[in-house]
Amino acid sequence: MRVGSTITARRPGAMFAGFAAAALVLAGCSSAEGAGTTDGGDDVANEVSEIEIEDNEGTKTVPSPPNSVVALDNRTFEALNSWGVELSAAARSLMPETNSMANDESIPDVGNHREPNLETIVAAEPDVVISGQRFTDFNDQIAELVPDATLIDLEPREGEDFDEELRRQTLTLGELFQKQDEAQALVDDFDSSIERVEKAYDEGTSVMAVNTSGGNINYLAPTVGRTLGPVFDIFDFSPALEVDDASDDHQGDDISVEAIADSNPDLILVMDRDAAVASDEDGYTPANALIEKSPALQNVGAVKDGNIVIMPEDTYTNEGIQTYTEFFNSLADALESGKGASSDDNTEK
Repeated sequence: MRVGSTITARRPGAMFAGFAAAALVLAGCSSAEGAGTTDGGDDVANEVSEIEIEDNEGTKTVPSPPNSVVALDNRTFEALNSWGVELSAAARSLMPETNSMANDESIPDVGNHREPNLETIVAAEPDVVISGQRFTDFNDQIAELVPDATLIDLEPREGEDFDEELRRQTLTLGELFQKQDEAQALVDDFDSSIERVEKAYDEGTSVMAVNTSGGNINYLAPTVGRTLGPVFDIFDFSPALEVDDASDDHQGDDISVEAIADSNPDLILVMDRDAAVASDEDGYTPANALIEKSPALQNVGAVKDGNIVIMPEDTYTNEGIQTYTEFFNSLADALESGKGASSDDNTEK
């Protein structure tokens, strides 16, 4: 197989879609100002309803659209931003610079999950708190601090198909914010990107997933590996290497580069963790440079043929449906073209 030179995923254009949403409008609608604005920025009077949604804890009744929203799950930030959802507080410290809300000082910052300021959530007087991923461990504390708010956690559940969980998350939030068409669009574009990869992938092509962090190349296991593990299940990829007791550690599993080389993958998929959290630090080396210049990997088929596809630079802090859509489209581009394309991103600094 010849995919071509290293390619880094880029953001696609507008997304359009079609997938069934799961939320039930309840009784009694009343007119009130909602949190949304038109595309032109004009205030709009949305019809506020109570709806039932299903999250990881069960059925919950929430106002739609909610008046005050706190967002903590970084899988959701890009969608909320693209929909124009106004936030009363958010974990802005977890937002990548690619999100315009990251530096919006008008949104109180809850901080990151290591040292969050949960009192910021209280001050926001939220109707809804969107938790998940890094903040899931704080759910009980948050519920105690804001008992009148509805906490929603749509983090992909263990044991469920990851792609279906991303669809569920997106469509449920679309119902909550009365952005059903926009949510549908994201899902349909996601589905199209999956179909492209399925058609282009040559069954039997061996695939390796790695994470680069701190100058190291670490292994990401099929299914359980952080971010890229579920991709093996979505596409039924043939893994170049499988190891016992693999983990979902955020830096990947520390196995020798020689072991990776011995597996001789045809295709290498990469998440550059440091591109999202340490690209401005001295000593940062982009993923493609680490892999292509590693002495142990020089004779690996994927490296010799340039069959390396790198996830978007902000992936580690932006792991939502749009990130995967972008990555899958870049992967499909490489597989379809047979020659890939160089990227101006992830070049050595």
